[in-house]
Amino acid sequence: MTRLNTLAARDPSTATVIAQLEARLAAEDLNSKMVFAFYGCGHDESALHEWLGRQFPVASLLGGSSSGGLMTDEGFVDEHGVGLLLIDDEDGDYGVAAGLFGDDATLTAENLLRDALANCGCTGQLPELIWVYQAPGHEEEVLEGLRRVVGDNCPIIGGSSADNDVSGKWTQLGPEGCMKDGLAVGVLFPSTPLGYAFQGGYEPAGPNGIVTGIGFTPAGASGVVTASVGREIISIDNEPAAHVYNRWVENRIDAQLEGGGSILAETTMSPLATDAGHVDGVSHYLLIHPESVSANGTLNTFCNLQVGDRVYAMKGDTERLVDRAGRVGGQARKALEQDGYLAAGGLIVYCGGCKLAVDKNIAKVAGAVAEGLGNVPFIGCFTFGEQGRLIDRNLHGNLMISAVVFSQ
Repeated sequence: MTRLNTLAARDPSTATVIAQLEARLAAEDLNSKMVFAFYGCGHDESALHEWLGRQFPVASLLGGSSSGGLMTDEGFVDEHGVGLLLIDDEDGDYGVAAGLFGDDATLTAENLLRDALANCGCTGQLPELIWVYQAPGHEEEVLEGLRRVVGDNCPIIGGSSADNDVSGKWTQLGPEGCMKDGLAVGVLFPSTPLGYAFQGGYEPAGPNGIVTGIGFTPAGASGVVTASVGREIISIDNEPAAHVYNRWVENRIDAQLEGGGSILAETTMSPLATDAGHVDGVSHYLLIHPESVSANGTLNTFCNLQVGDRVYAMKGDTERLVDRAGRVGGQARKALEQDGYLAAGGLIVYCGGCKLAVDKNIAKVAGAVAEGLGNVPFIGCFTFGEQGRLIDRNLHGNLMISAVVFSQ
C-alpha cells in the first residue's frame, strides 16, 4: 500500500521553518521512501538539505526552489514557505541522482538517469515514471538524453526550478546537496499504479503562421552551429517575428518593439503554441511563452521551435487558469479510478507565469486542485518551464500544468 503525506511551514527564518516541520514530523508515523521538497528561493537551501538528510537518511530526496511559494492540500503558502511530500511505499523502489549540467546537458541527463536507476537497484528496468527538476534553459536537451535510455516508453514529468523575479536565484535539490545550474532525476517504481495528465489552460485566438527563421544556436558540445532549431525566432511568414506577434496581440508590445525588452507580463495571457496532435478529433496544444523582443525584431521564447513549425496565437483568462488546474488533477485521478484504484495523493506542477497571472486567485487554484484530486494530500510547485507527456510523447512547454496521482 502507498501512503502520502504533506507538510508545510512558513517563516522568513529557515531555522524556524525547520523547527516547525520537525515538530509536525514527530507526530507522523511514516517510513518515507521518497521526499519531494519545495521552498521559496529566499531560504537557506543548504541548511534545508542538511536537515532533510538527517531526518530522512534512507529516502530519495528531490526538489528545489519554487516561484513565490508553493501549494498543498492545506492551501497556498507564500514565498517564505517550505513544503514536503512524503511517500511511504514499502514495496516500491525510488531512486534519485543529481548533478551539474556541464558542457553537455544531453549526456548529463542520460548519465543521471542511469545513476538513478542504479541507486535503487533497478538498472535496465523501465520506470513507471521519471520525474525531473532542473535549471531553466536545457529542457529539450534533457529530454533527449533521457530518451536515449527509455525512449518515450514511460512518462517524463517535472519542471524547471524558479525564483520570484527571473533573476536566476533558482536552485535544484538532490541527494548530495543543492545546485544552481543542475538537474535532479528521479525514477519511480511504485507498488501501486500512477495516473498523470499534462495540459494548458488556453485556446486558439485565431492568427497563426509558419516559423521561417531561427537564430544561430550552438548545437551542444560539438560546436556545430544550426539555424533550424532554437529559442530566438527571427521571422514568421518571412516577416520580423516580433512585429507579427505584436499584430496578433493587437499591438500590446508596441513599447518594446523599438528598443527591445522583456514582454513576460504582457504575454502571459497571449502565448504561442504548436499543435501537438489530436485525440478524438480534438487538438492538443504545447504552449510557448514569449519572453522578450530584440531591437532587430526577433522574438525570444522559453521553448525551442523549428523552422517550418506552425505557431498559433493563444488566449487565456484568470478563470480558465484557475479551473484548468483542478481539471488536470481530476483527469489524472480519474485515470486511476476507471481501473478501480483510489487516489492516495498527488504531485502538481503549475507554471510560475500562470501563478503570477492569476495573482490573488492563487488560493483558488490550490482549492481547485484539492477538489480535483478528491481532497487527498498533494504538493504543488510553481516553475519556469514544464515537462510532461502529451498524447504519446514527452515534451517541454511553458504555461502548462501537470499532475501525477499515486494510488493507494
